[in-house]
Amino acid sequence: MLRVLNAAGLTFLLAPIFVVIATAFGGAPYPQFPPSDLTLKWFEKFLTSGELLGAVRLSALLSLCSTAAATVIGCMTALALTRYQFRAKSAVSAVLLSPILFPTIVLGLALLVAFYRMGLAHSFIGLVIAHTVLITPFVIRLVSASLTNFDRTIEEAARSLGAGRLKTFFRITLPIIRPGIIAGALFGFVMSFDELVITLFLAGPGLETLPIRIFSYIQYANDPTISAISTCLIVFTTLIGAPVYMRFLTVRH
Repeated sequence: MLRVLNAAGLTFLLAPIFVVIATAFGGAPYPQFPPSDLTLKWFEKFLTSGELLGAVRLSALLSLCSTAAATVIGCMTALALTRYQFRAKSAVSAVLLSPILFPTIVLGLALLVAFYRMGLAHSFIGLVIAHTVLITPFVIRLVSASLTNFDRTIEEAARSLGAGRLKTFFRITLPIIRPGIIAGALFGFVMSFDELVITLFLAGPGLETLPIRIFSYIQYANDPTISAISTCLIVFTTLIGAPVYMRFLTVRH
């Protein structure tokens, strides 16, 4: 019975993804499931569209910048929260993790008001800061999970053999918690690449990311081009995420 329930749950969760992939190969001028015939013309339309490919490049650049910043900040923050005791530690932790709790529309409006006063509204730097704020809490949580059962005696042994703090961190600590850092960076990249609401608030002319392009496209068209884009993103995420996830599980076990 448990296996049947698990299979039913997985089917319910994965069915929409399979429907999207199937409609991307349909020959009809609208999403059709099951497809009446097979074609690759919607992928060709996506790959030959300058506007969509430009949006992909902008989203990738924005995600890379925000992920790099969030990974550094999140890793250092996780180390501080896990290893040190200080006053108001719980309050600091709650503030740092608060972007997870707030609705994105509230966070986007708050950032828009703040960035207008700072002169960062409708700029690429403002988008990078906003996405970094959004994804850093997830990096903190995943890196903190890697540090939960960390054996500090390994670091103490390295220090007793003459290694400094930086050398101990890069030669001992970092390789051990690397799966958590990679998982947090990957999760943050996917979240940043997929973010729509906050980007809608803060994006200006020439800063239309792929989610914004998709949002605008589906208001005026109903062809399976969006399904083709989604299929490419699903394949890309699966190819990158699956090995990292398996490596993370192996290290944790």
